[in-house]
Amino acid sequence: MMSDRLHLSPRHQRLLVELVRKHLPNVEVWVYGSRVNGRSHDGSDLDLALRGPGLEKIPHELLMDFEEAVRESTIPFLVEARDWARLPERFHREIEREYVVLV
Repeated sequence: MMSDRLHLSPRHQRLLVELVRKHLPNVEVWVYGSRVNGRSHDGSDLDLALRGPGLEKIPHELLMDFEEAVRESTIPFLVEARDWARLPERFHREIEREYVVLV
């Protein structure tokens, strides 16, 4: 589900979805932070919350593979991917206030 609230080009959205499906199948990805709340610019970081099946921790190897694939892609800005299960509860509450489901 894409949203007009997401400040991200369609090309970069498609590329990110492809990378998630390849490296993190069955993981739901929420975008939060400046690219959702309207305070971003073209070079802003992209903040992702990765929600594994059953909200269990995602294996480190999968996270590292995904992060490496993103770094090696043509995405021209920093992508900060965080495993939901490893974030403190206060971060959950903050993210839940305003997010967009990427995939």
